[in-house]
Amino acid sequence: MIPSMLARTEILKQVGTRTLLMGVLNVTPDSFSDGGRFTNVEATLAHARQLAGEGADILDIGGESTRPGASPVSLEEELKRAIPVIRAVRAELPQMCISVDTYKARVAEEALEAGADMLNDVSALRFDSRMARVIAQADAPVVLMHMLGTPQTMQQSPTYKDVVAEIIKFLSERIVWATQQGISEERIVIDPGIGFGKKPEHNTQILRRLSEFKVLGRPLLLGTSRKSFLGALTKRPVEKRVEETIASVVIGVLHGADLVRVHDVGPIKHALMVADAIRY
Repeated sequence: MIPSMLARTEILKQVGTRTLLMGVLNVTPDSFSDGGRFTNVEATLAHARQLAGEGADILDIGGESTRPGASPVSLEEELKRAIPVIRAVRAELPQMCISVDTYKARVAEEALEAGADMLNDVSALRFDSRMARVIAQADAPVVLMHMLGTPQTMQQSPTYKDVVAEIIKFLSERIVWATQQGISEERIVIDPGIGFGKKPEHNTQILRRLSEFKVLGRPLLLGTSRKSFLGALTKRPVEKRVEETIASVVIGVLHGADLVRVHDVGPIKHALMVADAIRY
């Protein structure tokens, strides 16, 4: 691992001192919030510069939408979308920590070679049997997220007896499995998967009880940005849910979130300055 990459992947050592801000950089035509806006390298690079300037600590680059009902894309298409962007962002922003949002091992391999630093896997390493090996060999940080089923099926009547307890059990089992595959536990971040196989009431309960996830002993990532459960509360369209996102992020941070994944980095950075002053 080259020294610059080592410095970038050590960003998790800042957990416990402030909230880390992950900016969303989708390069897909069908993402639920910004699909189609950043489908060429130049536009995406300009947006990356903006997010970095607004205070993002991590840029999360994704070449396949995992919104509810989204159809999977081919390996070749995801590589075509994501890898040139990762190379361009790495060249433009050499100190930025880059995350790649994928569940495919081949995409992870090529992303790491192109300059990515960490992996964000919505399947918690379940969809590709090679993914854990790729991460272990690279000694890369990884986000393990909870999701029921697949993006195509996850919102088909999700049911829980105790949503928080069941997600904690799932994540605990995935942490154990990941470490058995050679991934360092200190490299693991957990994500309860807001909106991934959850009804609105499940999402609000997760937020209300977020501190319970601290029993797992790993940094906690929260992704509420512009999501439909917020729209269900305020009846506003996705592009207008900035205030809703800020409220959910601040609540999450005060209940234990260590990282937040958002589209609107600038206004949320300012909200985090206040939340962190209270929390820390």
